[in-house]
Amino acid sequence: MIMFDVVVIGGGPSGATAAEDLARSGHSVALLDRAGRIKPCGGAIPPRLIADFDLPDDQLVARITTARMISPTGRHVDIPIENGFVGMVDRKDFDEFLRARAAGAGATRVTGTYLRIDRSDATPAVLYRDKASGEERRLDTRLIIGADGARSTVARDEVPGADRIPYVIAYHEIIEAPAAAGSYDPARCDVIYDGAISPDFYGWVFPHGKSASVGMGSMMRGVDLKQATADLRAASGLSDCATLRREGAPIPLKPLDRWDNGRDVVLAGDAAGVVAPSSGEGIYYAMVGGRVAAAAASACLATGRARDLKLARQLFMREHKTVFRVLASMQNAYYRSDERRERFVSLCHDIDVQRLTFEAYMNKKLVRARPMAHLRIGLKNLAHLTRLVPATRI
Repeated sequence: MIMFDVVVIGGGPSGATAAEDLARSGHSVALLDRAGRIKPCGGAIPPRLIADFDLPDDQLVARITTARMISPTGRHVDIPIENGFVGMVDRKDFDEFLRARAAGAGATRVTGTYLRIDRSDATPAVLYRDKASGEERRLDTRLIIGADGARSTVARDEVPGADRIPYVIAYHEIIEAPAAAGSYDPARCDVIYDGAISPDFYGWVFPHGKSASVGMGSMMRGVDLKQATADLRAASGLSDCATLRREGAPIPLKPLDRWDNGRDVVLAGDAAGVVAPSSGEGIYYAMVGGRVAAAAASACLATGRARDLKLARQLFMREHKTVFRVLASMQNAYYRSDERRERFVSLCHDIDVQRLTFEAYMNKKLVRARPMAHLRIGLKNLAHLTRLVPATRI
């Protein structure tokens, strides 16, 4: 029997990153992925991800230089992305690229469905259903990284409280996109803040080169995601475009308070809840989550101390806690009604808001170098939340 240092469960951006980092550090690692699943995702990534994770240009299907925010009344503001761009990837190809890169670094790829963890021996074993044979098999290991997505089975089995995480149900359609049609612009991301599309989140139209992602999300039960997406396609002039695939899945909106079981399991990515509130951005944070989980696992293997698994959450929160807190406050303040969404789009007309927002997005940290800009934004935000100005006031 092969004894692995770490078994990573889940081969999305988080799991693949963790497996690659561990393999490059000299650890024996197995990457268990069930294969065939593509997560619904707009596919946006910031320049910092490209730099931090050495992403080659051929993985980008588009470079977006403008973002359009659209209000419930149809007002919109086009925000130029200065000194950078929003990269676009197609998860169908991007995730497989990351898995293949992990295997190239030395990780052992295993295709199957996670079943449970067996602790009948001195060290744990991951039991899984082999995809090719249908047989139950095992992977003996010292540690386990659960990167099996939102509503993670590993998290539910191993980490108290993991089953109570709030989430949005996201749905999108990948379509064959024309060069231009209706309001669709292949060089622009559209974000639609309209209760008719999503009563508590937003809709999107994101170009992917020859294709595009059109979708929305909601926490509310009873919302017809497919009809809302059809309405969004119609409003964008994309109803007649061929549909290549349809995908839906939950997206968590709050990091778990605990990411490890205090013994031999640590969570990463969506399983740990690291999707940004308000924006729903997850790829960058998933890959960071995979990296810190790998660092925590390496530390635990070196010291033999199970408490070192807590390093994953500590390292992540040290850098990103404030951003998550600010984004959660923004979502709670502005996504609750169309009147609030109208005010939010009004705020987006502000040049200070535009510059600070995309500087923070591209660099993944709050910009503190412009105190007067922050003061002006704070005053305008207060004026809108207290209704001292009309909702359509720019």
